[in-house]
Amino acid sequence: MFGLNDNCSIDQDQEYLTLEDYQGRVSRWCAGCGDNGILGATQRLCRDEQLPREKTVFVSGIGCAARFPHYMNTYGFHGLHGRALPIAQGIKMRRPDLHVFVNMGDGDCCSIGTAHWIHALRANMDLVVMLHDNGIYGLTKNQASPTTPTGLKTNTTPRGTMLRALNPLTVTLGVTNASFVAQVGEWIPDLLFEVLKQAFHHKGLSFVRILQRCPHFTPELYNALLTNPDNIVLLTHEKGMQIGETTAKIYKRQEHHDPSDLNRARELAEMSDRVPMGILYRNEEIGRYNEISRSGILPTWERRAEVLESAFDRFGIQASAAE
Repeated sequence: MFGLNDNCSIDQDQEYLTLEDYQGRVSRWCAGCGDNGILGATQRLCRDEQLPREKTVFVSGIGCAARFPHYMNTYGFHGLHGRALPIAQGIKMRRPDLHVFVNMGDGDCCSIGTAHWIHALRANMDLVVMLHDNGIYGLTKNQASPTTPTGLKTNTTPRGTMLRALNPLTVTLGVTNASFVAQVGEWIPDLLFEVLKQAFHHKGLSFVRILQRCPHFTPELYNALLTNPDNIVLLTHEKGMQIGETTAKIYKRQEHHDPSDLNRARELAEMSDRVPMGILYRNEEIGRYNEISRSGILPTWERRAEVLESAFDRFGIQASAAE
């Protein structure tokens, strides 16, 4: 029907897509916001992988990070606060052929979206999930989030936060079926790109915590990492990250870490004296819910054609007997 192929897309000559082809609206993030670097790395990934724009979807909730779909020239869904993951899972269930990315802030994911976060990890669908962690509610103007460090004064904690900050890495690594966990700073562009590339090629849910600067509300949050590279440990391994020569010269603290070692990944996530960056854990042997649940129940193309024809008949215009 209608010249469609088995992937339900129109056949056309392939063209090389440039970086500009993936650029949507002009970013409205603050100057110096780390989200701009994440956007640039993601657009580069789409360009290098030549992802079809009509088969690529960015899903977000609410917050500064949630503006992401507006700035990508692909399909996008700007959803409700904390609800990006169930939306993305619904898309992947119905259209497993699509490349689905999820962008969430620390409040979006780790507060109102916590239950969805945990169960999405357990379902392990093939999604790339980016947590933009700036330790604050930025869009709603300086309220403490679950990852806000102890003692930081905000509009909701004028005397300073009292609770220890939640660690998204230890939480994720403690959930059944977590299959890919990584951490990176947005100010290290080549490492950020490499982590996102590996996350994209992973089969299952890839959870990438991106330490992201907010120049307005938490400008000093990551100063210790920016001013002293020795506070960062790069995780290298032939089955994990390959570090570029320039990055290796700047960040000299490195650990040869096998990402299949879950126990060591958990130890690295709990380090308090240094911050690990790279792939902490990866396991592609874990089943993916969308594939397990759909096994053997996909409708045939004949049945799909029958449903389409039935829908068209409802709106068809037929000539009267007199005519």
